[in-house]
Amino acid sequence: MSLIANPSLYVLGEEKILWARDHMPLLKAVGRRLSDSGALRGKAVAMSIHLEAKTANLALTLAGAGARVFATGSNPLSTQDDVCAGLCRGGVEVFATRGCSPSEYTAHLSAALECGPDIVIDDGGDLVELLEDHGIGRTNRLAGGCEETTTGILRLKARVRQGKLSFPLYNINDAMCKHLFDNRYGTGQSVWDAVLRSTNLNVAGSAVVVAGYGWCGKGVAMRAKGLGARVIVTEVDPVAAIEAVMDGFSVMPMERAAPLGDFFITVTGCRDVIGPRVFGLLKDGAVLANAGHFDVEVEAAMLRGRAVRSWKARESIEGFEMPGGKKVYLLAEGRLVNLAAGNGHPVEIMDMSFALQALCVEALAMGGKGLAPGVHPVPAEIDQWVALRKLESLGVEIDRWTEEQRKYVMGEE
Repeated sequence: MSLIANPSLYVLGEEKILWARDHMPLLKAVGRRLSDSGALRGKAVAMSIHLEAKTANLALTLAGAGARVFATGSNPLSTQDDVCAGLCRGGVEVFATRGCSPSEYTAHLSAALECGPDIVIDDGGDLVELLEDHGIGRTNRLAGGCEETTTGILRLKARVRQGKLSFPLYNINDAMCKHLFDNRYGTGQSVWDAVLRSTNLNVAGSAVVVAGYGWCGKGVAMRAKGLGARVIVTEVDPVAAIEAVMDGFSVMPMERAAPLGDFFITVTGCRDVIGPRVFGLLKDGAVLANAGHFDVEVEAAMLRGRAVRSWKARESIEGFEMPGGKKVYLLAEGRLVNLAAGNGHPVEIMDMSFALQALCVEALAMGGKGLAPGVHPVPAEIDQWVALRKLESLGVEIDRWTEEQRKYVMGEE
């Protein structure tokens, strides 16, 4: 039985869900394909994912194809209670409330797994941890799962190295139609949407420090530049650092960037990126935000401990007065800012990512082509299917190889 905050919010939730659905043609096409194949009929799917309108449409697409779907959140502040209510009305079992405590969050994850899933969809790796380390919901029916975040993939690869992953998972995050678009254009737009909405401050002419120059960092830096900011990148990977330099950005260590930045955005997937060694170097009025999955990139607890006082400066903004009188501001408690203080990625971007997810769920339901335990790339044919359908939805046509060209490229002549 579902556990949500307020079932009466379903009208608002359904409005959001329907708006997103009208802008998700790929997911509609996948839904028709899944219904025709019948691969998901009777299958139990457990999902830990940001519960907002776009992900609701993924859940409803799977349910519409005959799956029994059990959904929970992947971040306490990204859950939208009205969307949860709308999802329940659509036949999905939901276990999530916005702002839940850490213990409640774990209880919600466990409740979603009690279905004994055939397939899991994870966002950050928390479902896998409960399945593997605690045996919650684990049965011999488990065919595999999907993981769509950088952080989750890092956790899964660590499990593989330790010999602690006993079933196959598709690496959605590194699919071409995911990281090139979701990570770059999705994160780039949604982060600045949340920062601008929360702060109502001017970015043009300011100094923006982007920690991490992976695909998400590239998107955040690109959009900051487009808004007129002077962008500084901090990195630990020398290749990524060279790329940032050649893209026209300043590159330096965080301790040198700290006194220069007006806005700081962390997108590393690592912890302790902005911590005690940096706090005392920040300029008065610096704004800190995290766009990585977990709230460990900005050391919020240490910031609170070092501050002389703290206060709610504005919705989703906590102010801190540091020794000496400087003020520093933290957005969304250091959690994933684009979802905790905004609406997340644009609908059309997530349409691509969730089409990948749903097609990989179909592949797992049909036997997964004998996948061994471990982390597996998304099959190229799925990436290509999504790319071609996306072009069609945009009214864009492309060239095709002639048979002679195909043979030449494939070395068959």
